[in-house]
Amino acid sequence: MSPDTLIIVNPVSGGGRALHAEPLVASYFASQERAVELVHSRSSGDICDQAAKAAASGFKYVVALGGDGAFHHVVDGILGTDVIAGFLPAGNGNDIARDLGIPLDAVSAAAAFLNSSPRAIDLVRVKFSGGHIAHFIGAGGMGLDADAAHLANTRFKRWPGVTRYLAGALWTFFHEPAFQLTAEIDEIHWAGRALFAAIANATSYGSGVRIAPDAKMDDGWLDVVLVGDVSWTRLIDAIPVVLTTGDLRFDEVKRFRCRRVLLQADRPAKVHGDGELLGESPVEFEILPGAIRVMAPNA
Repeated sequence: MSPDTLIIVNPVSGGGRALHAEPLVASYFASQERAVELVHSRSSGDICDQAAKAAASGFKYVVALGGDGAFHHVVDGILGTDVIAGFLPAGNGNDIARDLGIPLDAVSAAAAFLNSSPRAIDLVRVKFSGGHIAHFIGAGGMGLDADAAHLANTRFKRWPGVTRYLAGALWTFFHEPAFQLTAEIDEIHWAGRALFAAIANATSYGSGVRIAPDAKMDDGWLDVVLVGDVSWTRLIDAIPVVLTTGDLRFDEVKRFRCRRVLLQADRPAKVHGDGELLGESPVEFEILPGAIRVMAPNA
């Protein structure tokens, strides 16, 4: 019988963690008499292409063995099909897996995959002025957090865990000024100086930065967090809060819940989602309720 499950391994995820986990995952599925096919990816785009080809060729499940970025590209590849996604986390952050209740050990996640039912979760559609459309699953945004995510994957790539993101955020804070932001949040209009705007379908990003502690991935809402122009001492004060409860009660932080948000800035500002750089402002975010199905424990 042909396998109905394709596992796409990102060999560079987690500094080689996914590659190390691959034989253990393969052995586990074999021990459970579940036929799976494992393939390696060569790039982010290749993950998306392989997922799309798997969907077209009849696979029922397409699974990412890697980090949030690998899962992001798997979802991009199967979007609009009946294929069910899976996630065996082996990256540096694993924020999406954490919110989905998927164990952070790849073999334990494989066991959860076999013992879960398909669960519908929301997706965020991101539309840019030129007509380009992207999507993300967990959390993203515009401004300092996007620059921090970009630097975490480049300049500070070798730093451990959340320190990559924090280093990127501090570097950006001292090198990129705040910008004038205009936001249309459903029927609400907001304008002011801002460091960044976070758009969340999940509670955290950046390897555990809890930017939207009340966000849920299946409630049909976006959680929007606008962070005003704060001092560097205020930013330092915020770090232990966002690394623990996320209950940041600063006057400079405004929170909203909406279905759609349009963001414009007085200068081009980077936009990211799931740690991936997606484009530049102006940009519109919209929630797509129950857009994908994932094998994950019930909430």
